[in-house]
Amino acid sequence: MTAAVDYRSVYEIAQDVFVAMVDGDEGLLLPWDAAPAVYDDPLAAWVDVHGPFEGRVAVTTQVATAHALVRALLDMPADAPVVQADLVDAFGEIANIVGGSVKALLPEQGTLSVPHVAAQAPADPSPPVQRLRLAWRGEPLDIDVWMTPEEGETT
Repeated sequence: MTAAVDYRSVYEIAQDVFVAMVDGDEGLLLPWDAAPAVYDDPLAAWVDVHGPFEGRVAVTTQVATAHALVRALLDMPADAPVVQADLVDAFGEIANIVGGSVKALLPEQGTLSVPHVAAQAPADPSPPVQRLRLAWRGEPLDIDVWMTPEEGETT
């Protein structure tokens, strides 16, 4: 795996996305220092990378946290209901921007799938090359990156 997709690079991407799209301010997306989160009501958004490097970038959190993210992204009042279409579009867009920025780190560009949103991302047989345990406004949020070169490609 290319060294370009390291923890620091992915964390900086996530920080930039959250400052630009969600919060407008730094310091609200931080490393999660507690034990890994166990989500009892999870929601995942992911994009797949295709090309010389195959992989996936997934963002996972609680449904309630995803709703809060959507409200922040769409500049909605804190108590406004979030409809399913907005949840899928906005939470999927966060994964899309993070995934596209991770893809830009690769030495050879490929393509991204459309964003997917479901209770969990599809299982991958290998561990992620990067797993970021983060907290957004104090709530756990994980970003996982799987990336492998196609057969015959080098890292």
